[in-house]
Amino acid sequence: MTTPEVPDDDPMPTAPPQPDFEACCGNGCDPCIFDLHDLEMDRYRQALRAWRERHPDTPGA
Repeated sequence: MTTPEVPDDDPMPTAPPQPDFEACCGNGCDPCIFDLHDLEMDRYRQALRAWRERHPDTPGA
C-alpha cells in the first residue's frame, strides 16, 4: 500500500474563535452567532480529521 503524497503547504487546521458572550444580542436570532460558531466547529472537526489522515505520523496531531 502506498501513502498518498502530502503537499508541503498543508497546515493543520485551526479552530474558529469562539464569539464573546457579549456579542450575542439575546433576541433569539436564527441563526444565532453561537449556532454559526457550532457549524464552523463542525467544519473544523471534519477538516482536522481529514488532515490527521493525511499526516498520520505527526506527533500530537
